[in-house]
Amino acid sequence: MGTVAAANPFGLVKLGSTWSIVLGVLFVILGMLAIAEPMLAAVALNTFIAWLLIFVGIVHAMVAFQGHRGMSIVWKLLVGAAYIFLGGYLLAHPILGVATLTLLLAVLFLVEGVLDLLLWWKMRSVRGGSWILVDGLVTLLLGGMIYAHWPSSSVWALGTLVGVGFIFSGITRIGLSLAVRKVAGNLAEMRRAA
Repeated sequence: MGTVAAANPFGLVKLGSTWSIVLGVLFVILGMLAIAEPMLAAVALNTFIAWLLIFVGIVHAMVAFQGHRGMSIVWKLLVGAAYIFLGGYLLAHPILGVATLTLLLAVLFLVEGVLDLLLWWKMRSVRGGSWILVDGLVTLLLGGMIYAHWPSSSVWALGTLVGVGFIFSGITRIGLSLAVRKVAGNLAEMRRAA
């Protein structure tokens, strides 16, 4: 089957789009699970970020000895140790990590909402600019809601938003894959007719 797909580019597109659709469906399922269990999803996200920080710390420590001298080595090692410590701390205290990430998310939404409102003010005369206003207001409202209820919002905010993100990513992937598959099928028909 692999040689048939390699000989036929349309078969290759169909095979690739099939796997992309499967991945999209998996994203949607993961998103629904994250929304159903938002705290579990938040702890999983915290664990992922913790391991990522540890990895970055190890890389910093390894790079310290590559072309650096004196205080530069010490500085790179200290930065690496800080990343490793922070990652280890998040692993050891996942609930505190989730609360911290939730607070950072609230602040990020508040800043993004204010920046969107400033952008809308500059673009208010442009057609369609009202969408920027709506986006800014919704983002500001969401950030304010998460912040006002923090730390109790840690129970639902991260996991729910990760779940919604996974669902939209999955739906987008499925839609794009189906569109690519349709275009490839139309091109194959045109090629056969010619």
